[in-house]
Amino acid sequence: MNGTLQNTEVIMMKAKFTRFWLCSLAAVLAASFYPLLMGVRVVSDMLRDGTVLKENYPKYIIPYTPIAVAVILGVLLLPVFVRLLKRFAVLGSSVLSVGAFFGLEYLFEKNVVVTTAETVTKLEDWQMYMCYQPPGGWETTVTEYKTHTAVEILMGKYDPAFKLHFYLISVVLILAILNCVYGFAQMIRTGDRRRKKALILQSVSAALFLGLCILACFTAFWRDGSILVSQLSAFLMSVFFILLGVTVGLFFGSLLLDRSRAVGLWLSAAVSAATTLVMYIGEMILLHGHLYRFGTGFFFDGLPAIVLAPVDILVILASGLIAFLLMLFARRNGAQAEKA
Repeated sequence: MNGTLQNTEVIMMKAKFTRFWLCSLAAVLAASFYPLLMGVRVVSDMLRDGTVLKENYPKYIIPYTPIAVAVILGVLLLPVFVRLLKRFAVLGSSVLSVGAFFGLEYLFEKNVVVTTAETVTKLEDWQMYMCYQPPGGWETTVTEYKTHTAVEILMGKYDPAFKLHFYLISVVLILAILNCVYGFAQMIRTGDRRRKKALILQSVSAALFLGLCILACFTAFWRDGSILVSQLSAFLMSVFFILLGVTVGLFFGSLLLDRSRAVGLWLSAAVSAATTLVMYIGEMILLHGHLYRFGTGFFFDGLPAIVLAPVDILVILASGLIAFLLMLFARRNGAQAEKA
């Protein structure tokens, strides 16, 4: 009798796991419809004409089409990774998906050509110019664009290092989404609910961060080309930087629930703050040694030798503190919870 009940439970758990996988795959495919469609459009134009006209180029096909393909691949192979790698499934899928992202990103950057009335430009160079320009500048040729500051620090010689923050954001989105999908899948498969709180927090953080990424793509947070940004832009940029760090901190924190509180909490906070700092460094490279300024006065002016202003340091510390507090909440009774 007990054997029959156990077999029934196993069958029900497998069915629940399969439903979750199929629903996750459907959700990812639905969310990826636009970037996939734009990717197909660009590839079609390249095969037909050998170039993509500026007016036909969809904004930010990179990195979002490669991100979409990478996430779809990771979710599609979820049953395979879970069966073969078990508790290391998310690691295996992350390695494969991140590798697929960089492979497809490289192909787009090196092979897609954007043509304007004045120039013929590889996609990676075109993406750099789009990063420089405010939303209004997207309708202006690159050669006409001017900054509103005394020195044209938003334009300069191309440097591949400008993509540091570009790639950081992409990898964070891939890892966070896969961590959520694989985490809940493992929870359904094993009945172990210890990571539930952490995964819910990770899901919320990843969703908010993705939403801000999409908003930034189409508005650039309403920057106007000046290094001194508006209060709205400063607020959104600060939240963006903090959410980036918190998303990474929760990713590591959710994997460290079996470690001591000191390791789990402080490492999550440190990784969160460090990620936000790396994002600032990426912005600094993009802007040739400068940073966007959120106001005037000592609190907003860059400190000698480090470029960061006190407000920037506060944003970095806030990222670490929020990650610490969220993981403290997630670990409360979570790490010691019995398997359901």
